[in-house]
Amino acid sequence: MALPIQYNIRSVLVRWRSTLSTIFGIGLVVAVYVMMQSLAIGLEQSSANTGDPRNLLLMRKGSTAETSSQVTREQFKLLQYLPGLEKDEKGEPLISADTMILITLARRGNQGEANILVRGVTKMGIYLRPQVELIQGRMFEPGRREVIVSQRLAERFEKLGIGETFKTGGHELTVVGWIDGHKSAFDSEIWMDSDDARSLFDRENYSSVLLRADPTRWNEVTNRVESDKRLPLMTISESKYYSDQTATATPIRFLGNFLATAMSIGAVFAAMNTMYASVGSRTREVGTLRVLGFRRRSILIGFLIEGAILAFIGGALGCLLALPINHYSTGTLNFQTFSEVVFEFNITLPLIIKGLVFAVTVGLIGSLFPAIRASRLPVIASLKSL
Repeated sequence: MALPIQYNIRSVLVRWRSTLSTIFGIGLVVAVYVMMQSLAIGLEQSSANTGDPRNLLLMRKGSTAETSSQVTREQFKLLQYLPGLEKDEKGEPLISADTMILITLARRGNQGEANILVRGVTKMGIYLRPQVELIQGRMFEPGRREVIVSQRLAERFEKLGIGETFKTGGHELTVVGWIDGHKSAFDSEIWMDSDDARSLFDRENYSSVLLRADPTRWNEVTNRVESDKRLPLMTISESKYYSDQTATATPIRFLGNFLATAMSIGAVFAAMNTMYASVGSRTREVGTLRVLGFRRRSILIGFLIEGAILAFIGGALGCLLALPINHYSTGTLNFQTFSEVVFEFNITLPLIIKGLVFAVTVGLIGSLFPAIRASRLPVIASLKSL
């Protein structure tokens, strides 16, 4: 005989109080799971969105980040004559030397301080990063202690409004413009002239070099750099460098999985308790189903489907509860550069599907033993129960 699905669905509606309790319990678990995973996804996408696939980044061998690298001015001069470099319309090689500085600024709302990355760039460096757009104000002018700031940073830290000044390292810098990195790692940076940065912060050398070369000649450029003993540097695709800077997302993803696992255990027991109570109150009804010809296997599957339906609804509710934080801007510590990295919660369709699958799994596990008990109830004893 067919499964008693219609009976299970009606029972869910009749016992609406316990049904709502189960749905909300699982919904909260799924909401926490989706929120934490969306943090990790947003952080990973921030790095993945950064860089131009045509660019090569050069750093000192052994360096894991630009902040721990050094490139001397003599080495930069040699690099300008590398074969294979592309040139602009004026015939200038597309190469730029950057200077990376860590400074400390106060967050808005008296929420403490954090390290911020200041990138000293040249005009060619700005040209090599077309995804960064000046959205308000004007570009900085060399020699005038001017900076342009990510709008997302300006929203999180004090004294970063256009026209405002902030003090760092005994120097005052003036904000003359806001930039938009379009959800890339550049949304976490302050930009100024590279030589100004070296002079103000007493840095003799640059931190890294960015260049653009014909991809068909990347091997030639790499071999030329690595074979020159005057250039103890390594080359890496700019896009790959930033995609590798995702170690910060690992502990967030781990924490999300840990919290979801811990809360799912509670949700499983809550669902199990609800289903046991449901089976206990429906003993006579289960016996009636057996008399009507429904097999134990049908009753078992029917109760499992009932638990799965409740869990699916709870999962959908949890996803809805998490949606308001989608694209909400937040920040955390980048363990590669030890600076504040700004990114967004990112709730994707695959993540929602994972949340629903997670919810249904919790519902099935929580319903399994009560369903087995219901399917094994003796018929005569069930009919005699009050």
